[in-house]
Amino acid sequence: MKYTFNFPDLGEGLEEGTILEWYVTQGQQVNEGDPLVQMETDKVVADIPSPRKGVVSLLYGNTGDVIKVGAPLVDIETEEAGVPRENDHEETIKEKVAVEPVYETEEDAGAVVGTMEVAGKDSVLPVSNEAIRSKTLSEQQRKALATPVARAMAKEMGIDINKVPGSGPSGRVKSEDILHYNANSQKAGTTQAAPAVSTDDVTYLPLTQIRKAIARNMLHAKHNAAHMSVFEEVEISGLMAVRSKYKQKFAEKGVKLTFLPFIVKAVAMALKKHPQLNSQIDLENNRMVIRNRCHIGIAVDAPDGLVVPVIRDADRLSIFSIARLLGELADKARKRKLTLDEMKEGSFSITSFGSIGGIFATPVLNYPQAGILGVGRILQTPIVRDNEIVIGHIMPLSLSVDHRIVDGGETTRFISDVMEYLTDPLLFLMED
Repeated sequence: MKYTFNFPDLGEGLEEGTILEWYVTQGQQVNEGDPLVQMETDKVVADIPSPRKGVVSLLYGNTGDVIKVGAPLVDIETEEAGVPRENDHEETIKEKVAVEPVYETEEDAGAVVGTMEVAGKDSVLPVSNEAIRSKTLSEQQRKALATPVARAMAKEMGIDINKVPGSGPSGRVKSEDILHYNANSQKAGTTQAAPAVSTDDVTYLPLTQIRKAIARNMLHAKHNAAHMSVFEEVEISGLMAVRSKYKQKFAEKGVKLTFLPFIVKAVAMALKKHPQLNSQIDLENNRMVIRNRCHIGIAVDAPDGLVVPVIRDADRLSIFSIARLLGELADKARKRKLTLDEMKEGSFSITSFGSIGGIFATPVLNYPQAGILGVGRILQTPIVRDNEIVIGHIMPLSLSVDHRIVDGGETTRFISDVMEYLTDPLLFLMED
């Protein structure tokens, strides 16, 4: 029996994916759970497993094709009992209609309440005055002329019958029209990604799923949050001394110690003191949603675009654990191996652009989060210490918040606490 496997909803509001690599070919035997295809969504790159055991009979798309969620992905010939054949769909629906009550609304012509016999495949109902009445209705109010079987079939398949062209008398929609419309819709679910095109003046590159998501999310954040930014400089000579002292010990355990683990820890501890920045607004219910756990998102400059994996419960982790997780997540991001679970439920974000030379910036919120901290390039500069001018190390900080939720005073107090932790990292030992 033929089983058509549709591209599943992977969660997080995904609508489509791009085929990166087929793991199977037509005629290949597969077992349940075997990987079929590697798909790129706007969140992750994921392997899609086979839901059935059988033989692959058809692949719906080539490498680079964009597949809509719910569109056919692969056909599998299976021997499992109880798996319906695609051609049996109409008959199955007819059987349901024959034994189940059909309830029509008052808006439907020839409304019937109760059980009714199913008309034959080629049968039509007499022309009613529905067509005449429909001319006086708006497009949204107009009801399609349709046989009872076609109307039930459209409902079963989730098709808006008003969009289906009818081939029967007076444009009446028949069961054949529903099947034809559904087949065309499924074909439309597969689209070919535009190839790169170059001229002497310009080069056109297709948008990847990640790039489309970045564009959509950035625009959404700018239009739906009241951005406010604060800029500060923190002297970190003490932090540099601590890092230099323990850098080698971390390396001996296979972990690279950078400044970022200290920043993550400082942010997490400051969020415990200032929960407004660990929140989001819920306008529909007129409330703020305070996150009681500190899940810190880390913006990673991956080859295909910006991704934000999450360090969960960062306030409860040691500097060593944070450093190890940062290394693992960054490696996965570069190899496009991040999972959805590793990228969701972030409550605050950090973006470190200093590693590539930036000093200050105005970070865009990772909506609906209330805050994001940007970390710039560490600078050697003259400072005053103990009434003397000495060379210090300055780390620039750029904090953006949603001003609808976070006031200026709370913003300043938060970044002041972050700076205090970075100035004297031994303060981490004083926290519960």
